[in-house]
Amino acid sequence: MSIPHDTFECGHTLEELSQYLDTGEFPDPRHIETCPDCRNGLDSLRRLSTAGSELFSNDLAEAGSGNDDWMKNILANLKLELRPGRSIPLRSEHPADTLTETEGSVLALVRSVTDLAPGAVAGRVRLEGDVTVPGEAITVNLDLAVAFGNPLLGSAEALRQDLGETLARHTELNIAAIDITITDVIDTPREEP
Repeated sequence: MSIPHDTFECGHTLEELSQYLDTGEFPDPRHIETCPDCRNGLDSLRRLSTAGSELFSNDLAEAGSGNDDWMKNILANLKLELRPGRSIPLRSEHPADTLTETEGSVLALVRSVTDLAPGAVAGRVRLEGDVTVPGEAITVNLDLAVAFGNPLLGSAEALRQDLGETLARHTELNIAAIDITITDVIDTPREEP
């Protein structure tokens, strides 16, 4: 949803500029070349993106090497998921209102539900299907690492149910399926006797 203070004097918004950086699409591409507000906004968004990339690169370097590749994959996917992504339209009671939520916010929601599951760590999260079309069938694809000793099928089924309920409560997406792939089993450290 757009808020008044993110709109420039020319009428364009930071959200539109962010989408332009993600997709290359903009309602009036020639406008960007001549509007100082939009050019400054784009420069700021690019600097923010660069700073975020540098922070994630440092986190990846600190993740180490060898058998913790799954952690590197999680951090790399988080970098992609922090982008706003596609705008998902929401219903409004007032025809003049344009309400949206970002794909990134839905991915963060999926990740937050997964974080509550005992012994599970979310890897890659993707929404398959055209989320920009209301009512379009969407599949949630989630890669999952589980701690050794947890029942795999029970954990996946409980998580699938929690995700379905949460997505139905907080989004208007038509979730056709939630596909969970267990990609790693994490060997948890054993406590010394």
